[in-house]
Amino acid sequence: MAARGAGAVLARAAVLLGLGLLWAGPAGARVHHLTLKDDVRQKVHLNTFGFFKDGFMKVNVSNLSLKPPVGPDGKESVSVGFSLDRTRNDGFSTYLDEEVDYCILNKEPEKDVSVVILRLDLTTAVVKVRFSAEADSLPKISFVSEENVTALNTKPLKTSEQSSDSGKTPAKTNQNIDREGAKSKPSTTSSQNIKEQEHPIHNDKGTFSFQFFFNISSDNQEGLYSLYFHKCVADNGPANDQQLFSLDIEITEKNPESYLSAGEIPLPKLYISMAIFFFLSGTAWIHILRKRSNDVFKIHWLMAALPFTKSLSLVFHAIDYHYISSQGFPIEGWAVVYYITHLLKGALLFITIALIGTGWAFIKHILSDKDKKIFMIVIPLQVLANVAYIIIESTEEGTTEYGLWKEILFLVDLLCCGAILFPVVWSIRHLQEASATDGKAAINLAKLKLFRHYYVMIVCYIYFTRIIAILIKIAVPFQWKWLYQLLDEMATLVFFVLTGYKFRPASDNPYLQLSQDDEDDLEMEAV
Repeated sequence: MAARGAGAVLARAAVLLGLGLLWAGPAGARVHHLTLKDDVRQKVHLNTFGFFKDGFMKVNVSNLSLKPPVGPDGKESVSVGFSLDRTRNDGFSTYLDEEVDYCILNKEPEKDVSVVILRLDLTTAVVKVRFSAEADSLPKISFVSEENVTALNTKPLKTSEQSSDSGKTPAKTNQNIDREGAKSKPSTTSSQNIKEQEHPIHNDKGTFSFQFFFNISSDNQEGLYSLYFHKCVADNGPANDQQLFSLDIEITEKNPESYLSAGEIPLPKLYISMAIFFFLSGTAWIHILRKRSNDVFKIHWLMAALPFTKSLSLVFHAIDYHYISSQGFPIEGWAVVYYITHLLKGALLFITIALIGTGWAFIKHILSDKDKKIFMIVIPLQVLANVAYIIIESTEEGTTEYGLWKEILFLVDLLCCGAILFPVVWSIRHLQEASATDGKAAINLAKLKLFRHYYVMIVCYIYFTRIIAILIKIAVPFQWKWLYQLLDEMATLVFFVLTGYKFRPASDNPYLQLSQDDEDDLEMEAV
């Protein structure tokens, strides 16, 4: 009854989620469009993308405005702009995250870091681009004007002053910023070489717009690029919370042959390959069930549905990524089907683990009140976790809701993983007590060993997929980020195979022997 009720809940949730996704429209993709209205945040992470050689990014900024507007005397009170940070892996940026009480727009880039600062001077409608002269691994940023495309490396160079009272106009030189050719003349008034470039932007009554792009022209410029928007108020006081900004931005990122990030390009083939493995494992399990039909319980057929559901989810996920790779955004219908199968797979996995852990169909044919409470907690939490994942997948990274749902997903997934261990712990405790009282110590101890092995398997699976694989994702270079998905799917496949092997329908399985003995005891009690 509990399993049937759980299936009904999942079916209703899947239908409602599918309708909601159809109403909400397509998910976000590598062609991004983000609109922020009256936002108060000081730092917005717009996007992160891994680029190979000949990849490019185009950014179209429009409807950028502040509330209240910056007046002629507001030049020193508020600063807005963008920063482009380059790293080799998905770890934290040591430059942008080293402090939280300063504005990066007002700090000169260090000579050994790969960061470009684009600071907007709203009073003169000019964007100032600053970067370290020693950062040869940065691409050249170009701006699109009304007349033509104006590359920054052909504009006059300004060597910025580093003194605290830098109100003087920096001296202009005739050097260019082509870092592949001759080096620019170093500054004689500072300890760092900082290049600064200016470009006018369009100002329509306090609403600003401009476009810029960059191209990865060499191998040493490859990397993981993160684009941030910054809003800084000089006094960091109450006015900091009152200064709102609105922004409409379109970002297009593309590698030479794919709209996917460098670490995601192999994912379509990876998901298809893993879908085949899960399908074959499910087929082998069906063959075992048919061969040992006399020892098969209902839980075995529920276990058979899991690899096929997982395989379908991976197929639709691969199709979703294929369209993103080819055109920059997914096909709405395929995305919805993937989300529904992903929801069913996630809920079915935790239901199966909980049913095996409680001993349903093996030891007892009904669930106790304690077991039912676990299902009443785990199933809604698992549905909520999958909904949170789907919302994150379909939401732009720069929105305020993205961070909220990411935290919800982490918390709910942690609660689900903790709750799913309770049925196994209860079964272990029950077997420990039974082995000393009912006279069947040998069988109970064998079953106790089986449950302990299963408990260790669940803990290792949760620990690896939630912690170890994520640490590997952060540590590996940007082009190897797909290893996280590979390890996660391989760990899931190994967990499925080991679970099926330990609880396979066989006459010599201590789990099933105990079940048969319990049935004999029930018959004797009835007599």
